[in-house]
Amino acid sequence: MKILILRFSSIGDIVLTTPVVRAIKTQLPEARLHYAVKEQYRSLVESNPYIDRVHVLRDSLGTLIDELKHEQFDFVVDLHHNLRTLRVKTGLRVRSGSFPKLNLEKWLLVNLKIDRLPSTHIVDRYFEAAKPLGIKPDSLGLDYFIPERDEVPLDWLPSGFQEGYVAVAIGAQHETKKLPVKRLIELCDKINRPVVLLGGREDAPAGEEIERFFARPVSDADYEPGLRELGKRTVVFNGCGKFNLNQSASLVKQARYVFSHDTGLMHIAAAFHKEIFSIWGNTVPAFGMYPYRTRFTILENTKISCRPCSKIGYHRCPKGHFRCMNDLALDFYLPWS
Repeated sequence: MKILILRFSSIGDIVLTTPVVRAIKTQLPEARLHYAVKEQYRSLVESNPYIDRVHVLRDSLGTLIDELKHEQFDFVVDLHHNLRTLRVKTGLRVRSGSFPKLNLEKWLLVNLKIDRLPSTHIVDRYFEAAKPLGIKPDSLGLDYFIPERDEVPLDWLPSGFQEGYVAVAIGAQHETKKLPVKRLIELCDKINRPVVLLGGREDAPAGEEIERFFARPVSDADYEPGLRELGKRTVVFNGCGKFNLNQSASLVKQARYVFSHDTGLMHIAAAFHKEIFSIWGNTVPAFGMYPYRTRFTILENTKISCRPCSKIGYHRCPKGHFRCMNDLALDFYLPWS
């Protein structure tokens, strides 16, 4: 049997498909499992040992469909469920399954604040697409496979980080999912341990601002004793834009704790069963995208009536006050041995 999985984007959504990938391959070991994904996300799946072949969507969906037709698939597991994957399924003309996206329920919550969403994680909804194959969920959580070339040695980090650090993923696809820089500084100060900031090149300026705030003047001999007296132990290394995605995943894997917005690195951290402090702005965990099968703490502002204002996010707060992040209580405790 030859099976095709469709999930074109994005980072977190693709990582969340890995339990379905694993379950199909382990429960149907004779199956040949193919995965179709956008070119920029290929690295997320090409090292997965449960996937036999990766197909890449570049500029033309028609070209991809022609390529897939030659494979003569027996079944398509649609984990994207949009117009493009409908075109693929129509072109292939084979049996398929898709998952419930719950768009109406999400619309009701965003626009009317009526909650009709089931209390199920999106991973469990993904498994609905594989039900016709007799596939059942296991209890192993998410997967993430780092190529050996992208494993980051701890001696790449500054002195003092080798004894343990906290990873803080400061990026997100939309601004309304991210803490403002001043609040990230407050977060790092409260962590009170070595902090590695992670994000893309677009996050580097914010990371530099945070790193500068905690920089310790080499020339000031009295600086360190004063910090020790105050109990200040935060030192920051800005890794934003310095590492590729797999290397950032390696740093997440080696962290003591992970703080992350509602974004891809949060789900990568869950794949490594890290303890996660999950920070939510305009979106809400009720959408079913909270950390999967790992220990986590939700940090969100539940005292305002305008959340969620979108199921995805905006460039700026529609109401202008951004209270979901500006008034968010950073209430957490980090045991450290």
